[in-house]
Amino acid sequence: MNRKLYSGHTLRQIRSDFGLSQTEFAKKIGLSTAYVNQIENNNRPVTASVLLTINRIFGIDLAAFEKNDLDRVVQDLEEVFADTQFHSSTVSRQEIQELVTRAPGVTQTIMDLYGALRSYHDRDVLEDDLVQMSGADEAGVGVRKSAYDEVRDFFHYTDNYVDSLDRAAEKLSHEISLHNCQSKFDMLTGWLRKRFDIGVEQVQDYQGTLIRHQDYTRKISIYRAIPQSTKNFLLGTVIAELCVKDLISEEVRHANFRTGSAESIATLALRNYFSGALLLPYDDFLRTATKCRHDIQLLSNTMDASIETVCHRLSTLQRQGANGLPFYFVKIDRAGNVVKRHSATRFQFARFGGSCPRWNVHQAFEQNSNKFTAQIAQMPDGVEYLCIATSVTKHQPDYGTGERRYALGIGCEVKYSDAIVYADRLAVDETSLPEPIGVNCRICPRDDCDQRAFPAIDKEPFIDPGQRGIVPYRVKAAG
Repeated sequence: MNRKLYSGHTLRQIRSDFGLSQTEFAKKIGLSTAYVNQIENNNRPVTASVLLTINRIFGIDLAAFEKNDLDRVVQDLEEVFADTQFHSSTVSRQEIQELVTRAPGVTQTIMDLYGALRSYHDRDVLEDDLVQMSGADEAGVGVRKSAYDEVRDFFHYTDNYVDSLDRAAEKLSHEISLHNCQSKFDMLTGWLRKRFDIGVEQVQDYQGTLIRHQDYTRKISIYRAIPQSTKNFLLGTVIAELCVKDLISEEVRHANFRTGSAESIATLALRNYFSGALLLPYDDFLRTATKCRHDIQLLSNTMDASIETVCHRLSTLQRQGANGLPFYFVKIDRAGNVVKRHSATRFQFARFGGSCPRWNVHQAFEQNSNKFTAQIAQMPDGVEYLCIATSVTKHQPDYGTGERRYALGIGCEVKYSDAIVYADRLAVDETSLPEPIGVNCRICPRDDCDQRAFPAIDKEPFIDPGQRGIVPYRVKAAG
């Protein structure tokens, strides 16, 4: 090992997973209880001999110790402590790292409390707006984290990979022979008829529903005009309900969601996850993606899947021992709302507020659908990313239905750029000048950015009457 590895939280989690006390765990790996305690509290590093012993006795992949699984928690907590509306202290990154590794329960509580404070603030704004409109306050405005945020966090902290569903989908995909068929739609409909005696009919009239599964008639109705890749994906979600309902229920149960709404949203999200893994089985997709250097358009065409499904699938390739490149994936609507966000990288998405206007995902709306652009961007922590962006326009069933257009962003650290076709025309060496981006304006430390919407929340702005730049205010230097 080239560096000392402090990974007490991982050791503590392994011990907890096997239901062992520190004394029992120490005895099994031939160490003293005091020594294990010091490792778990990051007072001692995990040595190579300890790693090999744990691997031999418990069968744990050594990569689990190298994985920066708490980096994103540290980043989330940094965003919380950057908001000085609720405190006046200066909290260093080192202090945050100590808190996250030593007291994960306290960390989660702090983030929950901050979320509640933000919800109170949003509720007060809503009440003010209602008063101004002479309306009544809507009952039931709560302070808990929204159901969508609960589900997003579930996928965020699992690297957007669900092993049990992924393996089940891959197994079923090979049973159906989806990997070498002429038409996935024909193969899926034939399999549904043979396995469940369920017929699939394509209907001409759009009645606000893309697919309807009528179990009592053993029939699936699907809207004829939608793209073939969308039909395949929708059939995959029905197959998830038919084949892995118990697996999905188990994943939802283990997630310990706080509300029934979150459970239902997670159930739908896991069905979608299964469908993507069924249509793009792990090993086949990883091998093809690697061979074509992650050419998203080529993957979409050769594997009969939509651009969005391919991008999403690339962000899920984190199977232990067979990892793909660590990608982030984000889907944004024209109002800037984040519809989906997943990441197997250290790339930090804003949990509160908008995102950085310098990030090329926002420029995707200015170009034609399915046209890809790429940029080298650097986050405030110095990490550089290859950021790929495009926009997609969803099927519009009739004149009365508004166009739905979304920007898709996918990317990874620049160190992987040799494996990605979109980096070929970019300067990615040490002499290049990356685009400086941040999480969002409210916590970005780049005071000299000419794209700022407002100053960071931990900075005090002032107006200099003698001069004015592109941004009309300046901020006082710290200290």
